[in-house]
Amino acid sequence: MKIGFGSDHAAIELKRCLFEHMEARGFECVDYGAYSLDEKVDYPIPGRTVAEAIRRGDIDKGVLVCGTGVGISLAANKVPGIRAGVCSEPFTAKMIAEHNNCQIVAMGARVVGEELAKMICDAFFDAEFQGGRHQRRVDLISKIEEDYGYSDAEIK
Repeated sequence: MKIGFGSDHAAIELKRCLFEHMEARGFECVDYGAYSLDEKVDYPIPGRTVAEAIRRGDIDKGVLVCGTGVGISLAANKVPGIRAGVCSEPFTAKMIAEHNNCQIVAMGARVVGEELAKMICDAFFDAEFQGGRHQRRVDLISKIEEDYGYSDAEIK
C-alpha cells in the first residue's frame, strides 16, 4: 500500500514522525508537504493535494496533520469521492476505516502526541472496510455528491 502524507507548517514534526513509523512498518510513503518549518503552508493545500492524489490513483490512502486535524480534513473532503476523518484516539480511527471506508485519517499535532498518533495510524491502517450495511451508508454519502453534481467532476 502506498500512503501519502500532508501537513501544514504547524504539524511538520508529527508528520515526519508518522511517515517514519509507517515506513518502518513496510508501507511505501510519499510526502506531499509541508517540508520546512520556515515556510508557511495553509492546510487546505496539502489536504487537497493528498486527496487528489488518492482520486488519481497515485496513492492508496493518506495521513493528514494540521493543528487540530479539522481544517485539513475539511479541505480533503471537498474532493469528490474522498472521505477523511479526524481522529484523536485509535477506536475512531478503526471505525472510520471499517464503517466509513475513509481513505484518509487526519489528526491534530496540537491535540495528540507522537505515540498516540502512531497508535491512531496503526488502528486505521490495520482495519479493513466491512462492507455490508456500512456500504449502504457510504453509498448514501456518495449520493449527496451525485445530487450536487460532484461525483463526476474532472480529476485534477
